[in-house]
Amino acid sequence: MATLRPAFVVLIFLTLVTGGAYPLLTTALGQWWFTDQANGSLITVDNQLRGSQLIGQQFSTPGYFHGRPSATANSPYNPEASGGSNLAGSNPELDKEVAARVAQLRAENPQADATVPVELVTTSASGLDYSLTPPSVAWQIPRVANARQLPVETVAKLVAAHTQLPLVSFIGQPVVNIVELNMALDALKKP
Repeated sequence: MATLRPAFVVLIFLTLVTGGAYPLLTTALGQWWFTDQANGSLITVDNQLRGSQLIGQQFSTPGYFHGRPSATANSPYNPEASGGSNLAGSNPELDKEVAARVAQLRAENPQADATVPVELVTTSASGLDYSLTPPSVAWQIPRVANARQLPVETVAKLVAAHTQLPLVSFIGQPVVNIVELNMALDALKKP
């Protein structure tokens, strides 16, 4: 019993520290220093929740920029079922999916270059990507401008305004948040 008592005391102490005090401290510091990020980087417009800055959404109509395809289960961009398709590059099923996406994008974007950006036809590992690189967004500008009856220059300026540069240029690449860009497109119509 003399050897078990110190083991139980250490167990209880470490349980309180690692299971109670540490999570409470990190939660409090996260809420204090990083309130927006700790609460999901949520986007609200007119007191209505519109989504998260860090999770993509399904946009399929011509007047919106389309994000990277999602391979999540049940529905696109489902954060509860994050994951890729797990199809190998040598899998014929992946070739069929990519070919179908290329054909669909070419049909939807007849004014665009025949070379479809890879980002627009392949899924990511998470299936939740919220952003695209500027060339993939620029490829879609003619379709969006035509559908919204806006000058191409206006849409291109909006894309440039929503392009996020990396903190350090050699670490990462510029990206465009598709959810925020599409919300900015909707805001253009408001007086």
